[in-house]
Order: sequence, then structure tokens, then C-alpha cells
Amino acid sequence: MRLAILGYGNLGRGVEHAVKQNPDIDLVAIFTRRNPQDLKVNSDAKVLNVSEIADWKDKIDVLILCGGSATDLPVQTPEYAKMFNVVDSFDTHAKIPEHFANVDKSAKESGKIGIISVGWDPGLFSLNRMYANAILPEGKDYTFWGKGVSQGHSDAIRRIDGVLDAKQYTIPVEKALTAVKNCENPELTTREKHTRECFVVAKDGADKARIEKEIKEMPNYFADYDTTVHFISLDELKANHSGIPHGGCVIRTGVTAGGANNHVIEYNLKLDSNPEFTSSVLVAYARAAYRLNKEGQSGCKTVFDIPPAYLSAKSGEELRKTML
Repeated sequence: MRLAILGYGNLGRGVEHAVKQNPDIDLVAIFTRRNPQDLKVNSDAKVLNVSEIADWKDKIDVLILCGGSATDLPVQTPEYAKMFNVVDSFDTHAKIPEHFANVDKSAKESGKIGIISVGWDPGLFSLNRMYANAILPEGKDYTFWGKGVSQGHSDAIRRIDGVLDAKQYTIPVEKALTAVKNCENPELTTREKHTRECFVVAKDGADKARIEKEIKEMPNYFADYDTTVHFISLDELKANHSGIPHGGCVIRTGVTAGGANNHVIEYNLKLDSNPEFTSSVLVAYARAAYRLNKEGQSGCKTVFDIPPAYLSAKSGEELRKTML
């Protein structure tokens, strides 16, 4: 399978690494909006400016879009679905129906497959929520994120006047987790589910008290959470907080026999590198997009629509023999 990627940030580099673990996939091209000569890549793929992408219409089986959900993917995914089978990691939950409709229109007109919102949430967590709801229709869902780096929240801190650099961790509240796993079915507020811990490097002479106040009172980011702020040196930030770990868990508690018996379904992820794991999921779903299109299917799909066997490089016979 001939694969290409658009965008060479953390996600694009992760796809490059993931392809090396999948011998049935060949990364043939990396498209960028930057000057291709400025990119130092870790593969034999051709590095090209995005202006050349139309020339590769018949040379690529699947294009993975590695841009951001805010401004890149709402435009790119419907546009490139006119030429290629595409996979993206669109993660603005509230706008997924709108994004689906736009991609579906383009993909059906071109006879291609577009798989959207691939990753771990949305993505693998979504699948586990669906499975658990189907199996335990009488129950309650809980999703916890972390401990892990929130890239958006870290960026919000860095935009505060006087901040040189920062990392922010989202951390589940253990008391809430325990109550859920004990089938207590608590009604949890935002503050009761997660805390936020910030490691901040202030510029010389900056007012740390003001910075801390601005962080803790920031609406939509920190105001609704118990937030701790630590001021540290740049060297300490680089030494102890340079990675992008993340993870979390999806839990459904439910009952059977009219409430006589309780059940807990839990799916847990602990990730050293959020983008590298997300990239690995994208590559597996690229394989599925290729297979679906070879069968003559077209249009937009989500993780709910993909048969699990289509993700694996193993044949149906191998899967039945080794994993069933």
C-alpha cells in the first residue's frame, strides 16, 4: 500500500515511525506547506510542497492528513477526498457531524473513502463507549483523561505575558475514579473529575503572582478546575517535562437482572507519546481505507463503521487462528 502524509509536525513524524513497523505499507511522499528543503525526514519518502499534490493522484493509495482540527482539517479533508482515500484525526467532538457530511459529499463524488476522527479520543475510546453501551444498556459512562500533557492548555499558558515556556498536566481525581469503579454511579462536576498541574518558566523580572492568578482564573481552561502552578527553571522544564505523555480510561458501569448484579467495563491507555500512538492508530485505519476502497466502497466512515479485521495486516485465517 502506497501511503503519503500531509504535514510534518509531531503527528507526521509519528506516522513516519509507524510505517516502519508495518511492512505491508510504503511511505512514498511527505507533503508540506514549508520549503521541502528545510525538512529533515527519517525515511526515503519524497518531500514535496503541497502545491504538487495533485500530480500524485494516481500514485497514492491513502493520504493521512496530519494538520490541526481548528483550521486545517475542516478544509483539507473534504478537499483532498476529491483525489485520494484520506484519513484524519479531527477531534472537535461537537463539529464531527458537520465534518462527516462535508467529507462524505466529496468522497462519494470521487469514489474514494474518507475515515475521520481517528485516534484514541475520538477513536478507540469512542469504540469502547459504543461496545459498552450496546452490552450494558442500563448503565452510566465515565471518561477520564491523564495523567498527561494537554498541548492546548500548555499553549494557553505560554501566551500569558511574562511566560517563557510551560507544560500543563491533566490528572484524574483518584477519589472520583474509585467511586466510579465501586459502582457508586456518582454525579461528578468538572472540578471533581480532574485537576490541572502547571509547570511554568517565567521571564526574568516577570510578576509570578500575576501569572499564577491569570492561569487559575482563565475561563474555559483552568477556572473550573483545582489548579496548581509551579515555577521552575528552563533547564528543569527541558530535563523533566520534554515529553508528550498522555492516556486515560473509559469506564461504563451497568446492571443486569433488574439491578441485582453490577458490572464494570474499563478500557485504559497509558502513552509515553500521545502523537506517536495517535499516528499508529491512523496507519491502521489507512489500511482499512485502502481495503474498503478496493472493494468498491466510497464515502465517509468513522471508527464505528470499520470491521476490526480490516485494521490488521494479518489475514482472516491468521486472525482466527491466533487471536480469536
